[in-house]
Amino acid sequence: MRTDTNLPLAVRHIVLTGFMGAGKSTIGALLAERLGWRFMDTDAFIEARTGSTIAQIFVEQGEDAFRLLETDAVRDCAGAERVVLALGGGAVESGSTRNALAGLDHACVVFLDAPLDVMVARCVTQPDASGRPVLADRERLVKRLEARLPHYRMAHLTVSTTDMTPEAVTDSILQFLHNQSAALAAEARQR
Repeated sequence: MRTDTNLPLAVRHIVLTGFMGAGKSTIGALLAERLGWRFMDTDAFIEARTGSTIAQIFVEQGEDAFRLLETDAVRDCAGAERVVLALGGGAVESGSTRNALAGLDHACVVFLDAPLDVMVARCVTQPDASGRPVLADRERLVKRLEARLPHYRMAHLTVSTTDMTPEAVTDSILQFLHNQSAALAAEARQR
């Protein structure tokens, strides 16, 4: 686990980033449940809003249109507090989405990391795997991951999900938040 101490004082949003298969949706739902917060998955939000699947949007409107929808989803989240937000794997590639994330007050960004082979293995067992032809193109997956890694690594916290259960990853994130809050409270008392 890698951490960045530039965490906002009072976290009101937790944003999960990472490549497909990192565990964002699963861990996001668990984290929100444990905190008593609302969970929002940008992919599910976009599908509900448009009435189309992500695969259909990519085919019919293209990736650029999809990335704009992701940015809108992040902006919609900004008005709410106590939200755990799971981003799509490529959301961080969009400058407008990164700007929307930067505009989230009191957000903690968590990068869920795992080796590509592990993430692909998780994806191929999901019900929507047939709608992800990119899973068969290893070279393209490697390039996508390499392009996204610098953005993922800007997170406040990085957690490897490789050998951890979703519950253990959730515990790790909660422990980090608890430790940050305790350290900030102790610092405030010393002033």
